[in-house]
Amino acid sequence: MRRILLGLLSIFISTAALADDRDKLLGTWKLVAFVLEDAETKEKKALFGEHPMGYFTFLPNGRTTVILTAEGRSMPRNDAERAAAFQSMTAYSGRYRVEGNKLVVDVDVAWNEAWVGTSQTRTIKLDGDKLDIISATQPNPNFGGRVMTGLLSWERVK
Repeated sequence: MRRILLGLLSIFISTAALADDRDKLLGTWKLVAFVLEDAETKEKKALFGEHPMGYFTFLPNGRTTVILTAEGRSMPRNDAERAAAFQSMTAYSGRYRVEGNKLVVDVDVAWNEAWVGTSQTRTIKLDGDKLDIISATQPNPNFGGRVMTGLLSWERVK
């Protein structure tokens, strides 16, 4: 009986801790910085420019939405400019959960159809009103397939 009670207590504490971590993300966050770091050279590149725009919103019902855009975008007037506009943004939405220092988003709509139905996992570091997100290290087609890690910094919108 004691083992069962300890097990239930452990589940309750773990669930409460995860809910508490998720609650700390609630609200809207504004993008402060976004760079890609080359896994081999450690060189950092600003894929979306020095002043990208973006917001990440976390709702109490477990849904999140994010949009990032490059600086200097203009309204596209032809197919080539529309393609460039598509390549200078990221947007997706889905259900989210926090697992330790990992943010997992089960994507159900995205600017890139390849993301729909996937789970996007990011490492997070939350310090009050500052949130750092580290993406998975993977080949980046924008840099000739070089293996890169996304580093994003956010501030809570008050």
